[in-house]
Amino acid sequence: GMLHTRWEDVAQKIGVNTDVSRYGAQVINGIGFLGAGTVIATNQQKVKGLTTASGLWASACLGLVIGAGFYEAAIFAFLLILVTMWLLRPVEEYFIERSRNINLYVEFRSMGDMGAVLRTIKEQDISIFDMDLHHGKEQIIQKPNAVLYLRMPHRRAHHEVVAQLADLEEVYTVKEL
Repeated sequence: GMLHTRWEDVAQKIGVNTDVSRYGAQVINGIGFLGAGTVIATNQQKVKGLTTASGLWASACLGLVIGAGFYEAAIFAFLLILVTMWLLRPVEEYFIERSRNINLYVEFRSMGDMGAVLRTIKEQDISIFDMDLHHGKEQIIQKPNAVLYLRMPHRRAHHEVVAQLADLEEVYTVKEL
């Protein structure tokens, strides 16, 4: 398992007897730790940092490939990473904006105002799959809020639904998760 490549003679001359394949295992340990640190769940029940974590993994793998001297694969992998991270983002946003499922974070003035929000949603034939309701806390001035998991009857731009709810007097703030 030591160096058995074209560099074997050089390694024997200088006395290197390290198994270089073990470097990859250390990179996996380090990047796994860093990647996990970038993924967080916000107080609005949204997971953030997955793209950053996957970018760290891709960069680490690319570094291992370059370190191993496999430059053709490194160029190809770099191009794939570039396409995935930048060129596909508008495509992803297009499909997400027009999906039938929508998750909304809504803050309202009081718990009694939740009825108006639910009525407005039902009037549009939007199904409510699930709802996480949170009572406000006076000491940190947090308003009562809810995370709504909705399914629309047909494809429709999400910003229309958000705008309709934002127009309600009872709603303090609303945003898509």
